[in-house]
Amino acid sequence: MVHNDHVNLIKKAIDHPGGIWADFGSGDGAFTLALRDLAGPDVQIYSVDRDQRRMQTQKETFEEMFPGTDIQFFHEDFTNPLKLPQLDGILMANSLHYVEEQVPFLRFIREYLKPSGKLVLVEYNADSGNIWVPYPLSFNKFQKIAQKAGFSQCRQIAAIPSEFLREIYSAEVVKK
Repeated sequence: MVHNDHVNLIKKAIDHPGGIWADFGSGDGAFTLALRDLAGPDVQIYSVDRDQRRMQTQKETFEEMFPGTDIQFFHEDFTNPLKLPQLDGILMANSLHYVEEQVPFLRFIREYLKPSGKLVLVEYNADSGNIWVPYPLSFNKFQKIAQKAGFSQCRQIAAIPSEFLREIYSAEVVKK
């Protein structure tokens, strides 16, 4: 995938500029960069990943593509408590499939969100995993667990074919 693919997967969820967002499991920053592209220069971003090397790559790419962006890099495990302000949104692109207990985790991160804050998810549309995607969740499964975790207004916003596990989808839910 290239930058435009990342943008197209999440653009329907980033419906206004600015705001305070976190990207959990941001890796090299492909979707963090797409978030910045869509939310514009007034967005405040908290990028969270436990891989220091990938975070460094992300920092360098941000300086190249979007210098001066209000972004803070957290070299942390996103499943642990983080010191974050109340967020307008959380982006999780290909990271929730690493969390075994997804409903309690979604309840946990829901508390980071402001009232009516949203979670934007990008995942493989599959329920059977492998060593690289241990706990995948199809859109149908995500709908069910998001509701159990206290989210509403679940909608799929995009999908693209994937050579790996058939399809990648994006979805958004809103904090009740």
